[in-house]
Amino acid sequence: MNRGLYGKLAVNNIKHNRQFYLPYLLTGMLTVAFFYTMLYLNHNPGLDELPFGAMDVELVLGLGAVIIGFFSVIFLFYTNSFIMKRRKKELGIYNILGMEKRHLTKVIFLETFFSAVVAIGGGLVAGIAFSKLMCMLLYAMIGYHAEIVFYVSESGVVSTILLFAGIFMLTFIYNLFQIQLAKPVELLHGSSQGEREPKTKKLIAIVGIVTLAAGYYMAITVDNPVTAVLLFFVAVILVIIGTYFIFMAGSIAVLKFLRKRKSYYYKKKHFVAVSGLIYRMKQNAAGLASICILSTMVLVVISSTVSMYAGLDDELAARYQGDIGVSITSENPITEGDALRELVNRTIRQENRSIKEEQGMMTLTFSCISEDGNLVIRKHDDEGDYGSGIIMLRMITREDYEEAYNVRVPELSDHEVVLATSDDYDKDTITVGDYTYPILQKQHFSSENGHWMDNQVYYMVVNSVEDMAPLYEAQKEIYGKNASSYYYSLYIDIDGNREEKIACGNAVSAAIGASGMEEGHDGKYYIMIEKRAENEDSFRQMYGGFLFLGIFLGILFLMITVLIIFYKQISEGYEDKERFAIMEKVGMSNEEVKKTISAQIRMVFLLPIVTAALHVLAAFPMIRMILAVMNLNNGRLFAYCLLGTIAVFTVIYLLVYKMTSRTYYRIVGRQIG
Repeated sequence: MNRGLYGKLAVNNIKHNRQFYLPYLLTGMLTVAFFYTMLYLNHNPGLDELPFGAMDVELVLGLGAVIIGFFSVIFLFYTNSFIMKRRKKELGIYNILGMEKRHLTKVIFLETFFSAVVAIGGGLVAGIAFSKLMCMLLYAMIGYHAEIVFYVSESGVVSTILLFAGIFMLTFIYNLFQIQLAKPVELLHGSSQGEREPKTKKLIAIVGIVTLAAGYYMAITVDNPVTAVLLFFVAVILVIIGTYFIFMAGSIAVLKFLRKRKSYYYKKKHFVAVSGLIYRMKQNAAGLASICILSTMVLVVISSTVSMYAGLDDELAARYQGDIGVSITSENPITEGDALRELVNRTIRQENRSIKEEQGMMTLTFSCISEDGNLVIRKHDDEGDYGSGIIMLRMITREDYEEAYNVRVPELSDHEVVLATSDDYDKDTITVGDYTYPILQKQHFSSENGHWMDNQVYYMVVNSVEDMAPLYEAQKEIYGKNASSYYYSLYIDIDGNREEKIACGNAVSAAIGASGMEEGHDGKYYIMIEKRAENEDSFRQMYGGFLFLGIFLGILFLMITVLIIFYKQISEGYEDKERFAIMEKVGMSNEEVKKTISAQIRMVFLLPIVTAALHVLAAFPMIRMILAVMNLNNGRLFAYCLLGTIAVFTVIYLLVYKMTSRTYYRIVGRQIG
């Protein structure tokens, strides 16, 4: 066979099947462009000049490139498998007409090669052309102002070509196996496989319900953000498995249940819709489950990143309790704490700034071992496996506790304490080492009042710093040089704009350095200084990077969702065409056909979006706590962003439904015209 003929056949095949290949190539180009853009931005030399947070932004962009690359593999394999299924009949005809499988292999190779050249080449051209615009968008989101010089990332181009060339090569190998292992008759009927009525798989349905319920239970009952972070991916995997199993087995069980209900089933529009879905649900369920999972990803990614960016002020306030924060670790807390406070106040006045609010707090924190409700002070390298029995005991004065956490504490007599924990402590006294303290009042805290890291911390509220002294000496005697010191922290809010606050904070740092306090006396204390305004840029860069990545991934997931819906509608259109033609011949009117199609499409389209909304609502408590780790404790803001994202996505989803339904109608035939 003439070599040039293979190329002509490959090009003609792509043109003949352009309704399948065009969306495939366009989305392939977009995926390539997205991947290159992430690499381009990640290696952008301008990011190295960021005054703060360069490493954070580069880490976020690097993570984005990995995620886009991972989903590109899944996405291109899915669309390629769909196209091959639709083309098996065509390839079977070629085989029967005399083309050997080795000839078909050459044609498929050239088709894959041409597709790869168009997708990779077009994607790189688009990525390079719009790279500067994407860089401008990123800089705007992170609040960075710098000159953007156009350039082409050579490493980004090479990495993109290698990755996507590898993906297309894998799709060719998959297609090659499909051709080599199939007989001509199987190729002829390949596009109509999967029409047998699937069996009701009760075990799979039960496993799906159990795994989905387990994922929901983790998300709803988690009560600590640190735990939420650790369990998040476990819950996600359980929900994904549960979703696929329930769609594949549970949907069939529900449809068969509807078929048994004669009052519902024996109506024209329900009869055709339900019977048609039952026979195709084996292949349809996986697509619906994929749409549901991807829709959930879009909702979670967009709402989370938007809320983090919108809540920047709340996050700064949660991380930095004052415009200026100064802390000192000391063995002589009262004298040195007072001296530090006086120095900071004097420097602020010298900078012509006024103090709006001031809060000081003295604490003593050391670790203990919980044994039968008693706290034992013992070195951790002693014999024994303490596991979760390690408790951090944090002693704090009554006055500081009330001011810091905005709670009321009753008057305390000698040795009386108030105990605040995240668990249910059921004793009336607490024993620490050789000392036993009567508990006047017990309080419970959680992430709701800002103690998101304190699941293993006991707050013991005492009258004064002097009441901490016995336990300070006890833990010092046991822990030696590793013993804890008193920790005094001072948070001050001042007036002025951002630049004035930064200047005042720098003056405080300089004053502490000039006083010699920063070095301490023989290393017995250590001073740390934090300035909220100075770190605002770092926060904006990190959360702006997350928002940029969230928008990119949201668009990617939405694009894949739309493509799956589009291909599903085309696939079902061709499968339904002959069925509806037969129904028309036996007397079914155009109006009845339209109602039947509408009922079937509504059923298929509503199921994924409704299930995705349920997934997101169930995940709300867990995601909210994970955002708390990112310093966002504003649950109301996240709720508003989530509801807004759901509303916008639903509108887009319905538009996709309208457009793809028209494609379905055109394929099915004139009876619905």
